[in-house]
Amino acid sequence: MTHASWQEIQRADSAAIWHPYAPATGGPAVYPVVRASGVRLRLADGRELIDGMSSWWCAIHGYNHPVLNRAAIAQLQQMSHVMFGGLTHEPAAQLANLLVELTPAPLDRVFFSDSGSVSVEVAMKMAIQYWYSAGKPQKQKLLSLRNGYHGDTFGAMSLCDPVTGMHHLFGAALSQQLFAPAPGCAFDAPCEDIDLAAMKQLLSQHCTELAAVIVEPVVQGAGGMRFYSPQYLVKLRALCDEFDVLLIFDEIATGFGRTGKLFALEHAAVVPDILCLGKALTGGYMTLAATLCNDRISSGISSGEAGAFMHGPTFMANPLACATALASIRLLLSQPWQRVVQRLNKELSAGLAPARALSRVADVRTLGAIGVIELHEPVDMRVVQPMFVERGVWVRPFGRLVYVMPPYVMNSADVAALTAAMVDVVAQL
Repeated sequence: MTHASWQEIQRADSAAIWHPYAPATGGPAVYPVVRASGVRLRLADGRELIDGMSSWWCAIHGYNHPVLNRAAIAQLQQMSHVMFGGLTHEPAAQLANLLVELTPAPLDRVFFSDSGSVSVEVAMKMAIQYWYSAGKPQKQKLLSLRNGYHGDTFGAMSLCDPVTGMHHLFGAALSQQLFAPAPGCAFDAPCEDIDLAAMKQLLSQHCTELAAVIVEPVVQGAGGMRFYSPQYLVKLRALCDEFDVLLIFDEIATGFGRTGKLFALEHAAVVPDILCLGKALTGGYMTLAATLCNDRISSGISSGEAGAFMHGPTFMANPLACATALASIRLLLSQPWQRVVQRLNKELSAGLAPARALSRVADVRTLGAIGVIELHEPVDMRVVQPMFVERGVWVRPFGRLVYVMPPYVMNSADVAALTAAMVDVVAQL
């Protein structure tokens, strides 16, 4: 198969495409990819890059995996899509039951959607509709954390940090939510009552209007790559129960092994009322997300005025995506993935450690298969992105964070090359 040249792809791209978080024209360079296999991206000019981003954290098995390829091809030969209103199919039924089996009780009902942001929108609507059905329609607001990130759609944007969450331009148009300080207790440190004092005060003052609290358990992702104590979640669950407010966990980024547990909530053995999953759900092959809830939510909504949950995406439970997700989860569980993530953590920790000595570095931290170098000042993407490409790695920093979430299949030599490039680029900035 012949491919267009590097120059032809770039010309076509610049003529019509608007890339994420970039100006329509004159933005940072983009790099045409013609093939992806394993942990490598092949560019149109022949260069290969070690991918440290798992394509925004979802390609946990790397690219072009034979098991996932076979699953997608087999499902494609049956049907690629069918509407989910009034119909069902085997991949969705099997996937829903597998998710219920893998997540803790009493999460026993699964609502599929198209993306992580939409799964958060679904969770918000579930919480609000539940309270409406329970005769408390005044419970409409949500309480989130500073430094949190929950997606780019309008409801999800309202839950992101209004200052650091990349969405302040839309502030006047968004629903006004409540925000508690980000947890100050480190991942490996105890969490004291004082760490949740502001959260408790907000719950006490606003419980009559609050539908739910939503947090990213243990790891705050795009809002700062911050890791915090699992004990915070234990105390938060107790507070939500005390003030009769639902608890939502956003595990879109952390689900399916990224933190060293299958789900980050397992670090605390805490179960939310609603759980959002996405990203790695299909191993990066297809866009798919899921929102799980307990019987209290599903029965409460179903017995309410509407008699149904008022949401229905066109591509909900897409068969091709569901079949691929089944294959991805089964592939993950068939392997010693915990040992793999532990190895990645040790190698990321060792490889990034030299960055601690650099004057422009504020912190270096790792958790599971996540490695972060935090700088004192934001990076200039026009400068830093080509530096990584020249070193044969794909790392996509944002703000003050130079971080990686590599595919689980990455070997030790590639991890070493990846971390060495990160330290070298930071040293050269």
